[in-house]
Amino acid sequence: MIFDMDGVIVLTERAHWESWQAPALARGVKLDHATLLSCFGRVNPDCIRILFGPGISEAESASIAEAKEIAFRDIIRSNVPLAPGIVELLKELKSRGVRTAIGSSAPPENIALVLDAGKLRPMFDAIVDGSEVKLGKPAPDVFLMAAERMGVRPERCSVIEDAPMGIVAAAAAGMLAIGVATTHAAQELTNAGAKFVFDQPGDLISDRFFRAIGVMEWPE
Repeated sequence: MIFDMDGVIVLTERAHWESWQAPALARGVKLDHATLLSCFGRVNPDCIRILFGPGISEAESASIAEAKEIAFRDIIRSNVPLAPGIVELLKELKSRGVRTAIGSSAPPENIALVLDAGKLRPMFDAIVDGSEVKLGKPAPDVFLMAAERMGVRPERCSVIEDAPMGIVAAAAAGMLAIGVATTHAAQELTNAGAKFVFDQPGDLISDRFFRAIGVMEWPE
């Protein structure tokens, strides 16, 4: 099972919104919250073209991304906002012999902060961040790399995502797409291709769900 990070492992919508403000204000850009939400799941260069305009230079884009991510880590460092039920879900998956990975568009520094501050690193068999793939979501690259690192065929993987772009990427990878409606409405996730949608990751913990996705029949 492959997890997106923001909106799935941690509920960071507010932290992302606040951390984009400083680089935006410095450049006289007024951010729209709905537009920001549409960027969820994408890598920073794609987000910056959407939020700041398509003509922005590569150097300026890198500067904006660095300022934003430093601000983001400062906001969450003292209190990592783990999603309700995520720890219990990860423990349940481990108890069933299910391999787990992170497939996130986030930079490696953000993932390291969440895993270490949240004491989650031992829960994952593989980690792939946004800097490691040529194409970000909705391309399937990050999920395919996560499956490869786990040693699991893509068709035997499920993906838990909160953003439509991530759901599209999971489907493109040939994986079962599972939505959690933490940042987007359930119908948006269903429309993007999610086969199941839950309110929170912890809601997945049930024998009925695990049987439905075939976890009990998969080899370790």
